[in-house]
Amino acid sequence: QVQLVESGGGLVHAGESLRLSCAASGIFRSDVMGWYRQAAGKQRELVAQIDSGGNPWLESSVKGRFAISRDNAKNTVYLQVSSLKPEDTAVYYCNVWRRDGDSNINYWGQGTQVTVSS
Repeated sequence: QVQLVESGGGLVHAGESLRLSCAASGIFRSDVMGWYRQAAGKQRELVAQIDSGGNPWLESSVKGRFAISRDNAKNTVYLQVSSLKPEDTAVYYCNVWRRDGDSNINYWGQGTQVTVSS
């Protein structure tokens, strides 16, 4: 059974930084790990992903400000969020994704709130 536990969210001022962590259990080494966010009244959007080889992908609006990394020994994925803007305010969700035949399998954490004040 896959379990994802996020931590590290909080209330910060614009320009400040946070480090989000997601500790996973029950995952495979080959799983892709990532972070989504959902602002109030908006759809959930993919922010960053990283594969088992450590190759990252970042959504264009956060490139240069956010960084994703993973520690395979600890089954943990991190999202370093810097130079935060009020528009980064959202609930950030940890995600694990894998292909199973023709199916996409997704697992989600409970979310951690990031609030950026101007």
